[in-house]
Parts: sequence; C-alpha cells; structure tokens
Amino acid sequence: MPGRPSTWGPKAQFVAAPHNPHSGESRPLTFSILRWYGLAFMVLAVLSAVAGFEVGRLKAVLAKLRVGELANASAAAASQPTADAVNAEFAELTHLAPQQQAEQLLELAIRRHPASLELIRQNADSWRGRLQNTDRLFDLVLTAMKSDDLRVRGAAIEVDLAANNLSKSPKTVARLVKLIRKDPTERPFALWRLGALGNRGVQPKLVLTHLLAFAHDPNEQTRFWAVEGLAMLGTDGAIDPLLDRFAHDPSPRVRQRAAVGIAESGMLTHEQRFAVVPDLLNFLDDDALDSDTRGWVYGALRLITGEALGNNAQAWQQWWAHHDSIKKSRSPKGVLFA
Repeated sequence: MPGRPSTWGPKAQFVAAPHNPHSGESRPLTFSILRWYGLAFMVLAVLSAVAGFEVGRLKAVLAKLRVGELANASAAAASQPTADAVNAEFAELTHLAPQQQAEQLLELAIRRHPASLELIRQNADSWRGRLQNTDRLFDLVLTAMKSDDLRVRGAAIEVDLAANNLSKSPKTVARLVKLIRKDPTERPFALWRLGALGNRGVQPKLVLTHLLAFAHDPNEQTRFWAVEGLAMLGTDGAIDPLLDRFAHDPSPRVRQRAAVGIAESGMLTHEQRFAVVPDLLNFLDDDALDSDTRGWVYGALRLITGEALGNNAQAWQQWWAHHDSIKKSRSPKGVLFA
C-alpha cells in the first residue's frame, strides 16, 4: 500500500491558528478563513489524485487478470480437440487398412478417447478375417485388458475376437469347446475366448456350464484357464465357482488365479466384486487356510475396497460391520467355513 501524502498530518497543520490580539500581528479573520479553505481544497485535490491513481491501478490489475483468464481459457480450449478435428482424425482412419484401423483405435481407447470405443464396436465385425494377430495387436489387447474401464476391456475383446476370426455365434462356442477337448496346446486361449464370447452375450449360460466342467478338470493348466474364462465371462453365475476354486482348488496357482479373477482381472463389475466381500471375510474364519491363500484374501479385500487395513482379520470384520453401503446386497453364501 503506498505511503500517505505529506499533508496527512496533525490536525493543527490544516487549521489556521486563532488570532492572538497580543501577538503584535493584525491579520484579518477573513484571510485566515480563506487560507483554511485553500488548504482544505489542496488536501482534497491531493486525495482525489491519490484515489484516482489507486482506482486506475486497480482497473489495470483487473484488466491484466481478465486478459490472463482469457489467455488461459484460450490455451485450455486450444488443448482440447474440436469436434471437427476429432471427426477429421477418424475420417483419416477410414482410409487405412483394417489392421491399422484396429490398432490405432484400440490404442486411442487405451488412452480414454471415448469416440474410439463406439468406432471399434461399429467396425469389429467388418474386421473379422481381415486382421493378423500380430505381436503389436496382441500387446495392445493385453494392455487394454488391464484398464480399469470395463468399456476398454470390452473393446479389447471385440478386437481379439476379430483378429482370431471368431464370430459371435453359437457355432463359435461349439467350435471352441471342441478345440478345448481335443487340443491341449490351444486350450488356454480357447478357454479365455470362450468366457469372452459369453461376456459378449453369446450363450452365457451354456458357456458357464462348459467352464464349470473344465474348472474341475484333473489337469491343473486346464483348471487355471477355466478360472480365467470364468473371470472373463463376468456374470453373476460365475462368482460362486470362482470363490469355490479360490477356497478349494488343490493347486496354489489356480487358487491365486481365482483370487485375481475375483478382485481385479476379467469382466466382473466393481459392484459384483464388492458384493463378494462377505464371502472373503468368511474365508478368514477358516483356521485351516494356508498362509498364501490367506494373504491372497487380504490382497483381494484391499483391491476391491481400496482400504489399507493390512492382514488383520478383526480390523476387516470391524470395518465391514460399520461400513455404511447399499452394496451389502449379497448375503454371505457360497463358501462358508465351520
């Protein structure tokens, strides 16, 4: 704040001293009054000038702020692609070969470009039989399947099915089941894609029936990928079989995969995963639970809830008892321990 003008001083500086008849001076009263008014007007003039300066400076500051805000707004607008730019970008994609279209759109989907999801949905059928499952495309599918947006994971499924020339039809379900039974080398991805087809709405109940049978196969590798197929299926009917394999499969590798399918991977929604919390808490009541499986239960709880409560069963039970959520819709069932 600028310093006050020098005329801002003691009041005696502004008011004329009263005439002293004994001082030897003989100034008229009128002159004293006029001088007082003159000084007063000078003060007002100075104050007006200072006030005008301050107001002018304030206006200048506000003008600069407004210019800055407009510049920032312009910069922000410039950083956001316009609708015309987006349309032009996708118009260019139509001139590319199907392989480049699929790869670039899936890459855009991974980067959360919303229009790419719809374009993948619209074009996936036309790509079928025209794509090569190259390393680049395979890596993009894997990356998209790690997204926390299920729409991006769904887009990855569409591209993968197209790249492997798998139509979304009952015939493809039958073909995959036959392949799983006859060719162990093709079994892993066939089980994964069987679940993916069910997730896309192709005979999900029949797909679940087949995956349940393979989830109890004597071969550990088959059970492992059947569990992955159940996670890919992502229906409510797949939840209890995943919990069963988590609790009871003789292979630690399969149990761990079931835990990952429940908590993170595959196509279960957040609501479906959250509804499994009571079942996971029931697991912790089993004294016979081995340390690895118990650790996976805690890990699944942390992934699903976002809570960092550590490996403390009592803390998790207390948290759940006081957790106010409408998502407590699934009653504890499925896997219970005495």
